[in-house]
Amino acid sequence: MGLGAILAPGLRVLFVGINPSLRSAEVGHHFARPGNRFWAAVHDAGFTPRRLRPDEDGELPAYGVGITNFVSRPTRDAAQLGAAELRAGAAELERVVARWEPRLVAIVGLVAYRTAFARPRAVMGLQNEAIGGRPVWVLPNPSGLNAHYKPVDFARLYAEARAYADSLSDASTSASGEPGGAV
Repeated sequence: MGLGAILAPGLRVLFVGINPSLRSAEVGHHFARPGNRFWAAVHDAGFTPRRLRPDEDGELPAYGVGITNFVSRPTRDAAQLGAAELRAGAAELERVVARWEPRLVAIVGLVAYRTAFARPRAVMGLQNEAIGGRPVWVLPNPSGLNAHYKPVDFARLYAEARAYADSLSDASTSASGEPGGAV
């Protein structure tokens, strides 16, 4: 059983997870695994006025936020996914982003981004390449299994992405990610 994307017109950011956890698939809500820091990170970064619970994920579009995943197949951890699954998800993500046109695409997982888009040298932050004609920002995976980042790090890094998204207008973002630039 997969977990559906949360999409709407006019999103300022579309968060792209790697794939649903077994817990998320079981309860039908994104980032539902205990210990996942997504909800705290998006609140602490200023995307939402309060910390939402996973069962409130349907409220995200009211704050200009959407969620999708590279792969819909739930697993215990992302290491159970193959590179072919991530690459197939990247191709589908291109189509989703081109259709919904969020201001910013925020990938939550550097290794998944590198694999899915064959960009082995990618680093955190704003990328040179676009997805579906929209700018891309790579963020750390908020999974509790990712011990490299503390809550303060998530808040800061996610807030940098929010500030960038807020600096863009829906119509003036070019494929290069530069406001008002030429494609």
